[in-house]
Amino acid sequence: MRETTKINEELEKLILLIKKLRAPDGCPWDRKQKKEDIGKYILEEAYEVIESLETKDRSNLPEELGDLLFQIMFLAEIGEESGEFALTDVMKGIRKKMIRRHPHIFGDIKVNSAEEVKDNWQQIKKKERSQKKNGESLFSGIPRSLPALQRAQKITATAAVYGFDWPKTTDVFKKIEEELNEFHGAMESNDQNKIEEELGDLIFTLVNLSRFVKVDAETALSKTTNKFLQRFSYIDSQLTARGKNLDQTDLAEMDELWEQAKKDGI
Repeated sequence: MRETTKINEELEKLILLIKKLRAPDGCPWDRKQKKEDIGKYILEEAYEVIESLETKDRSNLPEELGDLLFQIMFLAEIGEESGEFALTDVMKGIRKKMIRRHPHIFGDIKVNSAEEVKDNWQQIKKKERSQKKNGESLFSGIPRSLPALQRAQKITATAAVYGFDWPKTTDVFKKIEEELNEFHGAMESNDQNKIEEELGDLIFTLVNLSRFVKVDAETALSKTTNKFLQRFSYIDSQLTARGKNLDQTDLAEMDELWEQAKKDGI
């Protein structure tokens, strides 16, 4: 009970702080912000949270979570000022949704694995969509602003709920081979528009493969990119130790250092 009281107290303090910033005699910059302005800040803070999660030193995670929470509550304050919604609506809405999406906890549905929970979640979402009366697309809940890999994976997962999917993983491999052959053909044609189209088809199919093997494509590529940066930084530092820079070496020496980085577990 004491912990709940502390949470309520801190939440109230943060709400009052935001209201003060937005007051007529508050901060000019905070007062001029509109709902549309906050989106980019939420995205930026969310990426900083993810970056903090991916590092071994997570001491700054509470700060990054606080930055993200502030933007969410700031946006809720703008919504309350305009009479569209309030923070209580946001909290009540997500609480009801989580209860609805977890019938194995708050209902009489039985599950035996996390995979069954995920399947139930998708089926519940499907039912919720069918109950909407505004004619929204199946994919309307997937923001266009998502990173391309993440958006592609969410779209194909939604389509799969309705049966538009390959029966098994080996079918995806066959599709990858097909798309790769078509990409080779586009390269031979030297048609830049066709090359772009076929490369997009190939990447899209690889995203489907990641879904089949239960890997998040965005996370996988991000980790590989970070690994590349670490190994290339190793190459740069080793060249410096040899009295060289990147302009004074060749591919053979860089490959040698790259392999050494792999052996060293970088």
